[in-house]
Amino acid sequence: MRWSVGFVAEGDPATDAVVTMDEVVELADAVAPLNGIATGGNSTRYGAQIVVEAETREEAIARGRAQFDAAVVKAGLPGYPVVREEAISEFEDMMGEP
Repeated sequence: MRWSVGFVAEGDPATDAVVTMDEVVELADAVAPLNGIATGGNSTRYGAQIVVEAETREEAIARGRAQFDAAVVKAGLPGYPVVREEAISEFEDMMGEP
């Protein structure tokens, strides 16, 4: 089953560097092969939404997290803690269910 999984990472605004739009573009390039999009910029927050194949929500989040973490490294972003993760199956999306 296909899942859309999303992650948001956030640093401490008092101590961590602001993520630039150029860095978010690098993240977008890194997640593009995963049918992904990236968000953030001009703050200490960034995120991405990607598509994975998995049998369960937990498996989708685990697979997506591994791919998100790899994309963050590839993009050269700081490894801020993930503060939100979510997954919705293709079926749930079609039915309008969370």
